[in-house]
Amino acid sequence: MPEFNIINYKKLQASYKMSIKEQNKTDKMISRVTTIVAALIFVVLLIWGTRTLFSYLRYEDTNDAQVDEYINPITARVGGYVLSVNYMENQEVKKGDTLVVIDDRDYAVQQDEAAASLLNAKAQVAVLQSNVQTANASAGASKAKIAAAKAKLWKQQAEYDRYKKLFDAESATRQQLENMQSLLEVATAEYQAVREDYAAALSRANDIKVQSAVLGSEIERRKAVVKRNDLNSSYTVIVAPYNGKMGRRTIQPGQLVQGGQTIAYIVDRDAGKWVIANFKETQIGKMKVGAQVDVRVDAFPDTVFSGKIESLSAATGARFSLLPPDNSTGNFVKIAQRIPVRIRLDGKNEALEKLNAGMSVTVHVQKDKHND
Repeated sequence: MPEFNIINYKKLQASYKMSIKEQNKTDKMISRVTTIVAALIFVVLLIWGTRTLFSYLRYEDTNDAQVDEYINPITARVGGYVLSVNYMENQEVKKGDTLVVIDDRDYAVQQDEAAASLLNAKAQVAVLQSNVQTANASAGASKAKIAAAKAKLWKQQAEYDRYKKLFDAESATRQQLENMQSLLEVATAEYQAVREDYAAALSRANDIKVQSAVLGSEIERRKAVVKRNDLNSSYTVIVAPYNGKMGRRTIQPGQLVQGGQTIAYIVDRDAGKWVIANFKETQIGKMKVGAQVDVRVDAFPDTVFSGKIESLSAATGARFSLLPPDNSTGNFVKIAQRIPVRIRLDGKNEALEKLNAGMSVTVHVQKDKHND
């Protein structure tokens, strides 16, 4: 029995020693792994800290930035009922593509009326020209009568002078002299009347010419009306002003639209894309126009877009707001203001084409060393 207890004791002692060795070996392994992990964490933190410090010293950055494009309204220049809508929501369109057609029958009737008025005015011009020719012919006839009346007057004057001499020589009676005098007065009156008729004929011709000039200006006015109606008729077909992408569709065929009403929005693809980054006022002093910019878009984190500063705003964003702040009211809390910076994106590629207005981006601007 004692020998059995001694053997068990030795076995337990050997087992304890083995467990102690295994525990020491495990502790060493855990310590080694912990040291390696700590070293890796230290290296990673060192690299991250170095990159962060390098980035801080070389770049100014902000995440208060968005992609921007020109989003312009398309308005109806004339009113009427929509005949057809030839685009879908979010559709890519080319310059000159027909977007909306408005019923133009009312404008066609107005155009026919304006064209008829123009023809009427031109016909009146022809009538006045005929009247001018008639008046000129009448004036020519009156002018011919003047010569005849003048000859008759000269003859009666000679007769009167002859009878006056005979009367003075008592070779003619007073009655004969009075008859010659009355015939002279009649010839004189006829001559004066013919001259007045000729003057009146010339005046009528001038009046008709003046009326022709007035009618000529009326013709020009009616031509302008025809052109205006042509324009109104052409405005019933609304086309894309440039290459772009349509926004939300809000109209349907049969809908009544008014002149000046916005019927759609289009994103201008020809004008390019840019980024509006709102930097703190403390960051602007180290920037300049033309500085290189790295842009990272949240939607495409693995792609870095390059660009350049195109312009800096003339004032802070708060100054351009509807109700700019007035610090003189007494309630003043100093807040770092933001200044919008316009950044033009360089190049044209598939990734750039995927960018849409309003996307959030992070901007890194290379500092200007001369301002340090």
